[in-house]
Amino acid sequence: MSPVLANLFMHYAFDTWLEREFPTVAFERYADDAVVHCVTERQAREVLAALEGRMVEVGLRLHPDKTRIVYCKDQRRRGSYELTSFTFLGYRFGPRKAKRPDGTSFLSFIPAVSPQAMAKMSQEVRRWRLHLRTRLSLDELAKTINPIVAGWMNYYGRFYRTRLDPLLQRINAYLMRWAGQKYRRLRSFRRFMTWWRGILDRDPALFTHWRWMREPSGPW
Repeated sequence: MSPVLANLFMHYAFDTWLEREFPTVAFERYADDAVVHCVTERQAREVLAALEGRMVEVGLRLHPDKTRIVYCKDQRRRGSYELTSFTFLGYRFGPRKAKRPDGTSFLSFIPAVSPQAMAKMSQEVRRWRLHLRTRLSLDELAKTINPIVAGWMNYYGRFYRTRLDPLLQRINAYLMRWAGQKYRRLRSFRRFMTWWRGILDRDPALFTHWRWMREPSGPW
């Protein structure tokens, strides 16, 4: 019940209050994390000061480290500001290069998986210790990790999915090491690649991440 009650409390303490006091200001909130959109720095500071007062009224306070005014720099907003990125729901929002339909590049303010989320997923992959699970078959390894990897790809791959490439490549690297531990003959990189590409030909969908990252990089 705790999360439900907390969300109900924040609905009245934050959502409805902000809609009433600043009806032109858009915002998103998930649990106790929120992003408030302002059109000028002056408006942002006004809203921030009001929010600080509102939180005191309801017995809360804004997180001193996470509460920041951020300038959403892009092709149109070319000014300078101390902070030009923020993290929300596992994504880092910031200025990044993007491409138009005609192939030309421009600066956009878009999300990509955050460094913190990448670090957490990398730790999870390391904890799997795939290279030591030589009693399992490739099919068994796939059944173990595919649901987790599919969740990561479905969530963090919605925007700027190439930022996931190092993580998916790391999984392939562990599979390379697994093959070398399980089959001594595959410790030759040439033989390994012949074996690997044979599996890709027979079952290209064996591992979920092979949709985006099939080829392992370099010999182990």
